[in-house]
Amino acid sequence: MPNPRKLFRINVGFIVHEEIGSSHEIPFEFDKVKLDDFQLENFEGSVNIGRTPQGLVVLGKFSGNTTLECVRCLNDFVHPLEWEITELYAFNKKSVSESGLMLPDDAHIDLAPLMREYALLEVPINPLHTPDCKGLCIECGQDLNVKDCGHSQDDGDYPFAVLKKLL
Repeated sequence: MPNPRKLFRINVGFIVHEEIGSSHEIPFEFDKVKLDDFQLENFEGSVNIGRTPQGLVVLGKFSGNTTLECVRCLNDFVHPLEWEITELYAFNKKSVSESGLMLPDDAHIDLAPLMREYALLEVPINPLHTPDCKGLCIECGQDLNVKDCGHSQDDGDYPFAVLKKLL
């Protein structure tokens, strides 16, 4: 049973002593989970840990929802994420992959840092709650998705308006 404070810390010592090619599937399902500073809801997934001559191969597939802020209108919205991980926890320094992961002496691996990194790679750089988000009025700040304030959004009175003429 995982430590309640470290939900993704797994004792893999029993797999180390099994035959090459053996593997174990470990499912996860949580209403809310926090990976350091990154929070997910409706989290589910599974990890398959397989024994190889070089170490333990960890294959995982996960999904969950996170709250993001739309870059145009600044409203929060729920965004679904799906991601996979594939990493090798090497038995010795000779077998270490480019990720540099080695199996600790106590045979407990914590997947949380890996899961966080891979999940963050799936977060869009410019998140939009809908592709046709109108954003905020450049003059008064009104959310144009809610109501049109009547101001012109093509006002040429901004610092980079001169550059638009070059197009």
